[in-house]
Amino acid sequence: MKKLAIFDFDGTLFDSIHDVLICFNEALAIHGFAPLTREELIPCLGGNIDEIVSLVLRDNDSPQNVEKFKRTYLDLYYSSEKELTVPFPNAHVLLRKLQDDGVLLAVNSNRLSDSLQGFVDRFFADIDFVMVEGHNLSGPSKPHPFGVEKIMRKADVGPGEAIYIGDSATDILTARNAGIDCVVVKWGYGSESDWNDDYILEAIDDMCEIPKYF
Repeated sequence: MKKLAIFDFDGTLFDSIHDVLICFNEALAIHGFAPLTREELIPCLGGNIDEIVSLVLRDNDSPQNVEKFKRTYLDLYYSSEKELTVPFPNAHVLLRKLQDDGVLLAVNSNRLSDSLQGFVDRFFADIDFVMVEGHNLSGPSKPHPFGVEKIMRKADVGPGEAIYIGDSATDILTARNAGIDCVVVKWGYGSESDWNDDYILEAIDDMCEIPKYF
């Protein structure tokens, strides 16, 4: 029986792509690059900020451009209101149910830690997460299992007692590298190939399906 639910953030608990797209396109315009559509941005997501920026810049992804563009994007993103970044429907209801049922909860994301914590504090203040583990530039990012292993140590659970819940190939590989089970959600930014990955337990359409694993 599972004791610990580790959730990805973007595309799993939160619908965040709208604000991200707006800020990326503002940064692209500032640097004289062509804008992206939502469909073009989605395949760029999943990695850490440097990896995402490199993919967003496409043929213009020199180290110098990546660093300059990243600073511009982060300045725009952190100064924006981010009013379009909200939890997916029933995310809070799900977390409350799991918490009430005694399930340990955590978040593991490639989003920078301060940004991640801000959204969690704003929308899930009544949820007692074991750990909210974003990407710190001094440590490895997903799909390295660093964050998951840190969470499991804090929760004092073994790999067989944890499950990773995400939406993308990065999340599946993170779970595989950590040696824990994985469930993929279909409402995020993943693709059909992720839903059919042999490693996952299941690809689900509704949050109400998650509690059956605990």
